[in-house]
Amino acid sequence: MKIFKFGGASVKDAEGVKNLVTVLEKTEEKNLVVVVSAVGKTTNALEEVVHNYFSKSEALEASVSEVYDYHYRILSDLFPNTSHEVYGKINQFFKELKGFLKRTKSKNHAFVYDQVVSFGELLSTTIVSAYLQEVGIKNTFLDVRNCICTDANYRDANVNWELTQQAIQNNVSNKGITVTQGFLGSENTNNFTTTLGREGSDYTAAIFAYCLNADSVTIWKDVAGVLNADPRYFSKAQLLHHISYREAIELAFYGATVIHPKTLQPLQRKEIPLFVKSFLNPTAPGTCVGKGVLLDPLTSCFILKKNQVLISLSSLDFNFMMEHHIGDVFKWLHEYKMKVELIQNSAISFSVCVDNKYDTLELLLAKLREQFKVKWNEGVTLYTVRHSKPSEIKALTEGKTVLLKQESRETVQVVVKE
Repeated sequence: MKIFKFGGASVKDAEGVKNLVTVLEKTEEKNLVVVVSAVGKTTNALEEVVHNYFSKSEALEASVSEVYDYHYRILSDLFPNTSHEVYGKINQFFKELKGFLKRTKSKNHAFVYDQVVSFGELLSTTIVSAYLQEVGIKNTFLDVRNCICTDANYRDANVNWELTQQAIQNNVSNKGITVTQGFLGSENTNNFTTTLGREGSDYTAAIFAYCLNADSVTIWKDVAGVLNADPRYFSKAQLLHHISYREAIELAFYGATVIHPKTLQPLQRKEIPLFVKSFLNPTAPGTCVGKGVLLDPLTSCFILKKNQVLISLSSLDFNFMMEHHIGDVFKWLHEYKMKVELIQNSAISFSVCVDNKYDTLELLLAKLREQFKVKWNEGVTLYTVRHSKPSEIKALTEGKTVLLKQESRETVQVVVKE
C-alpha cells in the first residue's frame, strides 16, 4: 500500500485530471490511497463565499455560482455526455451548500468556514473518482469524514489517533485504489465537518500512511521536488535530493511551503519515506525525505514569509520582563490564534514576530496595552536561512531596514522592512 497526494494545481482543469491518470499509469501502482485537494483555487473561492455570507453581501449567490461554473467547465470537458451520473452528484453538493448557507444561523466564523470550504475537496474527489472509472481504472470513493476523527477546533482540528486508526483500518482496503479527500475530518460529538489547517491535505496523506503502515507517501506537485528556496523569490533555487526527517521538520517549522509542518511527525515515527515529485515528470526521482544523510546537497536553505507583524513589548515601569510576564504574552498569543515565527527578549523588552492569520491583531494589541508599552510593525518580511554563510545574509539584507536579527548554530532569522 502506498499513498499518493495530488494538490489543487495538479487537478486545476480537465487536462490536470487526465494527467493524474497518466501519473497512475506511469507509476503502475495498483494498491493506493489517492488523496486529492480542491481543484485549482477553489479553496480561495469558497473563502470568498464565507466572507460574503458574514458580510451579508449581495455577491453571495454570484460567488457560489462562480465555484459551480468552474467545476461545470471541468465536468463538461471530461464528460461530454451531460446525462452522466457525476453531474447529479455535483449538483447535489451545490444544493447542500446553498441549503447550509440559507438555514445556518451560526455566528462562529471557523465553524461556518469548515462547513463551506470542505465542499472543495468533496467536489474534486467526486470528479476524479468518476473519471478514473470512466477510463477503466476501478476505484472506491471514500468520504474521509468517516475516517479522520477530530476535536471541534474548527479550521485547525486535532486528530483523535485511536479512533482514526480504527476507522481507517475498517474502511480502507489494502488492495485496489481508494480516492479520498485531503484537509477534512469530522468532529467526534456531532459529526460536523472539520478541517486540519491550510495545506492539510499533505497531513491527511501522512495520517493514512501511519494508520495503514504504508510503504511510502508521494506528494505530487508542479515542482521537481523540494527546493532550497522558493523560485518565485530566489533566482538560483536548487533541488534537494535527500532530506533527513529532522531537517525537513525544521524547514517545515520555519515555514517551507512544500511540506506541511504536521505531515512529517507521523511518518518519522514509523520511518515511512516521503517523496516529493513533479506530476509533469512522474518518472523523475524528485526528493526523498527519510532516514540517512542530513541534506543532499548540503547547501543553504532560504525561507521567506511576507506580511508578518513584529510586536515589541516593554514594561510600563522599566521592571524586568520576568517569566510570568512572558507567560501572559504567550497565553494571549494562543488565545488570539497568532502563529509565533520568532521570539527575542532582553532584560526589559520582549519581541515576537507573528502571522496575523486570523485577523485578530487589533484585539491582541488592545490586550497587550493593558500591561505593556507596545510598538509594532505590520507588513514586515521574515527571512529564515538554514546552514547560511555570512555573505548570503549580507546580500539578503542589502538595501533593506533590519528590524531584528537572531542567529543560532544552524539558523539565522532576520525581520526586515522592504
